[in-house]
Amino acid sequence: MSSEETRPAESGDPDSSDSPVPSASARDEAPQFVLPLVVHIEKTDPPARTDALETAARAVLHILGDERSLAEGEWAQAMRDWQDARIRKVVRRARGAEWRKASALDGITVTGRTAEVRVFPPVPLDGWPKELAKLQVSGTDLDDPEPPPSPDPTGAVLWLSPALDMSAGKAMAQAGHGAHLAWWELSEADRKTWREAGFPLAVRTADPTRWHELTTSGDLPVVRDAGFTEIAPGSCTVVSDHPSLRR
Repeated sequence: MSSEETRPAESGDPDSSDSPVPSASARDEAPQFVLPLVVHIEKTDPPARTDALETAARAVLHILGDERSLAEGEWAQAMRDWQDARIRKVVRRARGAEWRKASALDGITVTGRTAEVRVFPPVPLDGWPKELAKLQVSGTDLDDPEPPPSPDPTGAVLWLSPALDMSAGKAMAQAGHGAHLAWWELSEADRKTWREAGFPLAVRTADPTRWHELTTSGDLPVVRDAGFTEIAPGSCTVVSDHPSLRR
């Protein structure tokens, strides 16, 4: 499922909190890249929806914090090019031989309780590796066998809008956007602490009252979708609630 986040004007680049943010026109004119994520879905044993969302969010954080993505690392230029343009993430699904072929490509596999998600360095919008290009975008409709527990109030929570009906693939991309915005807003010290802990987080749907509070306080990053698929442009999809960002 394809998705794009709107980058807030006050956010700095992931590698430098005081770096200038490209203007909207500059991002549109720059070469466009996409961050591919592939979720492992076998017909007989699919992952739980919430675990898939959380694993996708942590996969985005893992590639953002990986040494290969920073400074002069082998993925660093692709990561910079991707983040200087429109921030696009696409979730596709794979099983069996498809998953094994995808797993052989350069990337990072992140495992949750039931979910496996592999994230790859950004690729040109029209330049996907053939092993990933043929994977299906649709069909990532997942369920939770039981309602997820209440999140740890002292931990990071990516709050989903209660007003939007998103497929699992779309919601995975949005959770990834929410994690990405939190990463941008954190100090280097807070990023390091979060990374060393394994990027603990929860993804939950806010109740309407809580959602109103989150989106009107102005304290936390809000993902606004570009509207390519499923939902209207400018829709608020996720609020990134990290302990270090609370005021």
